[in-house]
Amino acid sequence: MKTANLTFAGATSLFVAVFLTFYAMQPDSQPERIKLRPAEHSFDFVRSMEGTTSDGQISQDNAGDLQINAELRLMFDYYLAATGEKKLPEIQAEIEKMLGLKLGAKAASQAKDLLGRYLQYKQALFAIESNAQNISADKAGMSAAVRQRWAAMQQARSRYFSDRENQALFGFDDAYDSDALARLEISENTSLSPEQKLAQIKALDDAMPAALKEEKAAPYQVIRLEEQAQNLRAQGASDDDIYRMRAAATSPEAATRLAQLDKDEASWKSRIQQYLDQKNRMSTEMAMHTDIEKQAALQLVRNQYFNADEQRRLPAYE
Repeated sequence: MKTANLTFAGATSLFVAVFLTFYAMQPDSQPERIKLRPAEHSFDFVRSMEGTTSDGQISQDNAGDLQINAELRLMFDYYLAATGEKKLPEIQAEIEKMLGLKLGAKAASQAKDLLGRYLQYKQALFAIESNAQNISADKAGMSAAVRQRWAAMQQARSRYFSDRENQALFGFDDAYDSDALARLEISENTSLSPEQKLAQIKALDDAMPAALKEEKAAPYQVIRLEEQAQNLRAQGASDDDIYRMRAAATSPEAATRLAQLDKDEASWKSRIQQYLDQKNRMSTEMAMHTDIEKQAALQLVRNQYFNADEQRRLPAYE
């Protein structure tokens, strides 16, 4: 989402996007984080998010103080994704309203103060990102450019958060990104032989904390589940068999959501095929009609099978 003078990105790390192309080629690295979250409540603050559920669980301790953690930051970012559809003061007011509903007065006040500083930090990130565009990765190497941006981001955090807050909000992401940067630096080190690079990568793997290893493996768990589902279907497994396999590997709730995705995908493919079949028939049956008449008739067919949002995807299939 963009505004004229402020950008709120879902990812906190400035250099995660830089890694997307690089890590797509790595067998054990993937910055995309896939989680199947339990549904909470429908989010209708902006039109584009209707039917979605809020990220982040916020809480307070027995003394009524705010529990500062990454979940709180996820909650902030979830609402900030509405930037562009709502003005920043409106988004901030909505977040503060939710904080007041979910927390006691003391914790809510602490959370609102933290939110204000988080918004200032986001503005600082935008300035850092703008300056980073002038850094040439070709001259210094991608890892050096990313390292420079990383240092600027850390410096910005120190202006808005205490060490305890910084660790609570960003500690896990920092560990994730530090590991990613170390791998990038190894890949760019021309003084290392392929064998030495593999040895250093293995050392990183061995030293990786269990929680980080689980996080990096999460996307591949989803991929492996889908591969298992496809193999079972090829062997004649029923939808119920697929559900039980997924439920055993994840949870009944996750298996239910995956089953619904299967149904949605099957429905989409079926409608696409019906639409293409009718379109092909019309090209023959309406050969003598004008182009305007053909387009009008085709639009009626599109309206029959797809809503306005879905019709924007049709050119990829035509």
